[in-house]
Amino acid sequence: MAAKKAEQALVAQWRDILALHARTQCELDRALHEHGLCASDFEVLDVLAEGRSSDCANSYRVQEISERVHLSQSALSRLVARLERDGLVERGACPEDRRGVRVALTPRGRALHDRVLPLQRAVLTRMLADDRSG
Repeated sequence: MAAKKAEQALVAQWRDILALHARTQCELDRALHEHGLCASDFEVLDVLAEGRSSDCANSYRVQEISERVHLSQSALSRLVARLERDGLVERGACPEDRRGVRVALTPRGRALHDRVLPLQRAVLTRMLADDRSG
């Protein structure tokens, strides 16, 4: 009986996490929409803006980005292609691996990231504070 209650509590906790993620993702999408971004777009820009790739370059290999954002490789490739079309990132050859691609923020991408960063952080603060108080 105790094992069943523990399992039910574990499942309830997991579902609460999923619900918080879904609510937060929707709020981020809503807030970022007026800037032409969704939450996943911002996550990629945010990773690139941090500028801490494994080789300390100002660009990241697509593989490095995929390790930090929760998107499939194909979804990330489509997202990077769209951000490139929008002039927010640029792709280039990876000197250390000819098959690889490096991605970097453009000045326009950095300016947009800097402009929407406080908005994104405010949504996170509000959503996560609501979760802790509730």
